[in-house]
Amino acid sequence: MLKGKTALVTGSTSGIGLGIAKALAAQGANIVLNGFGDVEGPKAEIAALGVQVTYHGADMSKPAEIAAMIEHAKTTFGSVDILVNNAGIQHVARVENFPIEKWDAIIAINMSSAFHATRLALPGMQAKNWGRIINVASVHGLVGSAEKSAYVAAKHGVVGLTKVTALENATTGVTCNAICPGWVLTPLVQKQVDAKAAAQGISNADATKQLLGEKEPSMQFTTPEELGALAVFFCSPAGDNIRGVAWNMDGGWTAQ
Repeated sequence: MLKGKTALVTGSTSGIGLGIAKALAAQGANIVLNGFGDVEGPKAEIAALGVQVTYHGADMSKPAEIAAMIEHAKTTFGSVDILVNNAGIQHVARVENFPIEKWDAIIAINMSSAFHATRLALPGMQAKNWGRIINVASVHGLVGSAEKSAYVAAKHGVVGLTKVTALENATTGVTCNAICPGWVLTPLVQKQVDAKAAAQGISNADATKQLLGEKEPSMQFTTPEELGALAVFFCSPAGDNIRGVAWNMDGGWTAQ
């Protein structure tokens, strides 16, 4: 379905981003990976799906590096047809104790990077009258949780950016939508499970049940594969008139 298209997925060397990149690659899209840690492993996983893959290590807190990444994508594949803004970090603390540098970093990477990548990718999409911008927000773009002020603020901002981008391109073939996952078992969330287990002296299994039980009625994690399938749906002809939604895949979290 996506043969001949190019998808740039930020924060895609692991977790949600890699899951989405693999789902788009399975539909024939060439992939631009971005992120930290192991690069060759994810590249090999994408290449095994029969598409071309490249990598750019842009620091998503730096607009100049984001611009260089978009140019790399255009130079390598000719265009950015699908942009998935997924890069994100987390820090947990009460507002009065929240480190300023952590606030600045979370706002830059979780929210401002989506703006910078979007503004740079849009002209090419508009010229072709086809494009898909998918912002990986969070259930925390729709509701709040204690001790996550920067993350919640950033993800609410991403949902707002999604709506405006969609409205500004509403009469074109360019759509913008947000995916709002609940708990997804990524390395980021695994750290929270480990910390909860250590702090309370309980097993990881019990810590997992406790974590899910607090918020997610389904008592199961959303998977990167499920999120990838939703991204593919947004890119399909069925997604042509889906514009500006914040689509929660959260096991009933926000239904409560």
